[in-house]
Amino acid sequence: MENLTLVYSSCRVIWTLLLTLLGYASCLPVGEDSVCRAEELAKYGITFTGKWNQIAFPKQYPLFRPPAQWSSMLGATHSSDYHMWKENEYVSNGVRDFAERGEVWALMKEIEAAGEKIQSVHGVFSASAIPSGTGQTSTELEVHSRHSLVSFVVKIIPSPDWFVGVDSLNLCEGNQWKEQVTLDLYPYDAGTDSGFTFSSPNFATIPQDTVTEITSSSPSHPANSFYYPKLKSLPPIARVTLFKLQQNRMGFAPTQPDLPAIGNEIDDALSETPLDCEVSLWSSWGLCTGTCGKSGTKSRTRYVRVQSANNGTPCPDLEEDFECEPDNCV
Repeated sequence: MENLTLVYSSCRVIWTLLLTLLGYASCLPVGEDSVCRAEELAKYGITFTGKWNQIAFPKQYPLFRPPAQWSSMLGATHSSDYHMWKENEYVSNGVRDFAERGEVWALMKEIEAAGEKIQSVHGVFSASAIPSGTGQTSTELEVHSRHSLVSFVVKIIPSPDWFVGVDSLNLCEGNQWKEQVTLDLYPYDAGTDSGFTFSSPNFATIPQDTVTEITSSSPSHPANSFYYPKLKSLPPIARVTLFKLQQNRMGFAPTQPDLPAIGNEIDDALSETPLDCEVSLWSSWGLCTGTCGKSGTKSRTRYVRVQSANNGTPCPDLEEDFECEPDNCV
C-alpha cells in the first residue's frame, strides 16, 4: 500500500512539473520577425524600374527581334506558408512557364490554389509590361497582419528562363508597417533552360536545376550574356520600391515615394561596364605571293566577334603578314 501511495505521489509531482513547464513555454517571447502586430490591413504602391541599358550591359544587348524589354509583373501577398519561388530550390511548373515564355495562367492557378487550400495567400497583384530595357511600371497591393510578405516575378525578355523578383519580403516590422522599402534587383536563372545567351533557342535543362543568381562570373562561360570577368559584381538590372499609402477619410491617398524620374529616363548615374573586344581564331595562311628569286609574303586574317565598349580592351590587328618563298616559282 505504501508503494502505491509513493507511486501516486511521484506521478502527481511529475504532472505538476509538466504543467509548469508548458505554462512557462507558452509565456516565452516570440521572435520579432515571426509575428506582425501592426494594424490589420495596409495598402502599398509598388514601382518597378528597369535599368537594363546598353551602357551597363553592353554584351549582346538585344536591339531587335525582340529588343530588350520586361514582361508584366505578377505577385502575391502571403504568409510564410507559401513561396512563389526561392533561391536554391526548384521552381514550380507555373514559374517555369512564366520564366521561359512569360505565360501567367499556370502560375495564377498555383497562387489561387495555395490561397484556397492553406489560406496562405491574401491577394494577387500585377503591373503592365515595359516595352524597353529602361522604364517604370506601377500598381498597388494590400497586405494583412497575417499575410505581410510580398513576392513577385518579372521575366527578362528575351532570355531562356531568366527573371528578376523578390521572395518573401516582409513589410511588417514589429507593431508597424514599413513606410518605404527599396531593393536593387539582379538576374536569376530558373534552372529549366540551358541557354547561355539572350537569344538562345529552347534547350531544356534535364534534369531540372534549382534557381540560381546570375553573376558576372557565373555561369563561368564566355558565351554567357552576363559574363563580365573584370567586374566583381553586376550592376543592378532593375529596382523596386514599395511605399505605404496613407489612409484618410476618403480612403487611401497615394504619396510620392523617393523615386527617379517617371518614364523611360532613369536619372541616377549609369554605371559603365567595360566590354573587351573579342576576336575569332586566325584563319589558315594564304598562298605565298611575290616575284621569283625574291622573298614573298603570305597573310592570315581574323574577324571581330564582339566590339569593345565603355573603355574596354580595344581590338587587336585583324591581319598578319609573314615573309616566305613564293609558291610555284620556276
